[in-house]
Amino acid sequence: MDFQTLIDNFLKYLELQNKSPKTLQNYSHYLNRFLEFLSQNSKIEPPPEELNLQIINNYRLYLNRQTDKFNKPLSKKTQNYHIIALRAFLKHLAKNDIKSLSAEKIELSQIPKRTVEFLTREELGNLFKAVDHTKNSASRDLALLETLYSTGLRVSELYSLNREQVNLKEREFMVRGKGQKPRIIFLSKKAADLIKDYLKTRQDNFKPLFVNSGRGQKIDITNDSNRRLSTVSIEKIVRKYALKAGIIKKVTPHTLRHTYATELLKNGADIRSVQEMLGHSSITTTQIYTHVTNKGLKEVHDKFHR
Repeated sequence: MDFQTLIDNFLKYLELQNKSPKTLQNYSHYLNRFLEFLSQNSKIEPPPEELNLQIINNYRLYLNRQTDKFNKPLSKKTQNYHIIALRAFLKHLAKNDIKSLSAEKIELSQIPKRTVEFLTREELGNLFKAVDHTKNSASRDLALLETLYSTGLRVSELYSLNREQVNLKEREFMVRGKGQKPRIIFLSKKAADLIKDYLKTRQDNFKPLFVNSGRGQKIDITNDSNRRLSTVSIEKIVRKYALKAGIIKKVTPHTLRHTYATELLKNGADIRSVQEMLGHSSITTTQIYTHVTNKGLKEVHDKFHR
């Protein structure tokens, strides 16, 4: 079989594994770029068993010379995403006894260690104070901000929340994150109380936990899905109050997720528990919060170094 057929089969396999539509879209994009490279750089497409490191190195050079939609060179991180998709594809071939290059022979490019942006306690306080209580949207926005901060939810997870799934009495509920992986989410008492206050202001029976006002929309606003607050709207709400609070750094829903994890670790939570609460598949992803552990190391140094 040729690469096109094998890649199509791999994407069908991912779909059967309940990978998210976004993951399928990304893998399709990355692997089709590999096909594009083969068609442009080979008179005859090599069969899978003839794939070698020289072809891969030429592909990496090809990626390095590509540009994004803003006509800027692809970042090393984006280039690595292409290679990760290719390695996953090759592992799938090996699993199905189709001879090709071993995925383990392909290394990822070294990229600078990732750092995270988070809010200080003062900035967090100013963010909540920035909500104008005279506005009709105040109760919703306060509940939304506190929920993001108290749960560490991704914006896509918050967007998907329905009223019925959030147990405000027990202050916990289940979400399915990346790869449809389930995890338990815990709400702070403050967040639960703010959600209760917000729901008291609602005069509807819409399923979504957070809804838009419906004003200025030409679509059918009696439809549940049309009233669900979009991820873009959630991001705009967070950004609006960050600007009103005078916070200079870029603040997104993910900044509140970082702040959630930072506060947990600062207050003594172990990194494995934080990994589980964030829904990270690998502890390596959670280890980006080294700014917290580094502070702990500094305190140890100050205490014991004489």
